[in-house]
Amino acid sequence: MTAPSFDAVQVGDTLPVLTLPAISRKTLALYAGASADHHPLHIDLDYARDAGMKDVFAHGMLSAAYVGRLLTSWVPQECIRSLSMRFSGITQLYDVPTTSGRVIEKFEQDGEKRAKLALKCTNQHGEEKIVGEAVVALA
Repeated sequence: MTAPSFDAVQVGDTLPVLTLPAISRKTLALYAGASADHHPLHIDLDYARDAGMKDVFAHGMLSAAYVGRLLTSWVPQECIRSLSMRFSGITQLYDVPTTSGRVIEKFEQDGEKRAKLALKCTNQHGEEKIVGEAVVALA
């Protein structure tokens, strides 16, 4: 995979949307095992209810990983110059995560042609769960 051409990318262009399967208890168990994040809010219904939640919910970093996956499906990892995200909502059990991105700026810096991207992860209702930005080097 190579980065898109600087000349071919325009401000306002969108990245191909990435929609993932609905978050299930199995998703949470597999992510907990892979990440070693076994916080009971994500895997123990009784603990989550005692904490005032209706059910367990997804790890924030799982949604962040989906945003990273969107980005690396558009440019190779070595082209990422910066990536920042903030959690803006809780991804509930059975939510369907959808990640998207849009080019918001093109510029040259340090002899490289770059693009700044606005990124987000939403659920099937359009509610934002992650918002972020990335700067990537383009070909």
